[in-house]
Amino acid sequence: MKINLTVNTGIYCLCIKLPQGCYIKVGCLGTFYFRPGFYIYVGSAQNSLKHRIQRHVRRKKKVHWHIDYLLQYGQVVSVRAYGGEKDRECVLSQEIGNMKDAVVPVKGFGSSDCLCNAHLYYFRHDPVISRLKF
Repeated sequence: MKINLTVNTGIYCLCIKLPQGCYIKVGCLGTFYFRPGFYIYVGSAQNSLKHRIQRHVRRKKKVHWHIDYLLQYGQVVSVRAYGGEKDRECVLSQEIGNMKDAVVPVKGFGSSDCLCNAHLYYFRHDPVISRLKF
């Protein structure tokens, strides 16, 4: 997947397809069952946004963030990136959480540095993040 960005800092969403359900240990959060379907993860990078996204897309990497655990089993199928400060990450996460059929699969996933419920959402069918107006 080729990543072309005009901004160096900002926020992003990854759409991840998980072809089959599985139990995944997510760091200190615990072990959870992830249903087959699509997951939208919201993150930010205040330095080198392109490199952060490329890291997420790469298959081989050290497990560091919550999302790395899920990416061992799923595949990034699309990416959206936006310029903006880190606080907009939570606004975007809430927008996605308000989408029809959005479900929080693991409380606290990706949101250990804010007050959000989570920054990961499950959808049974592809939510087509290219339609997001943010």
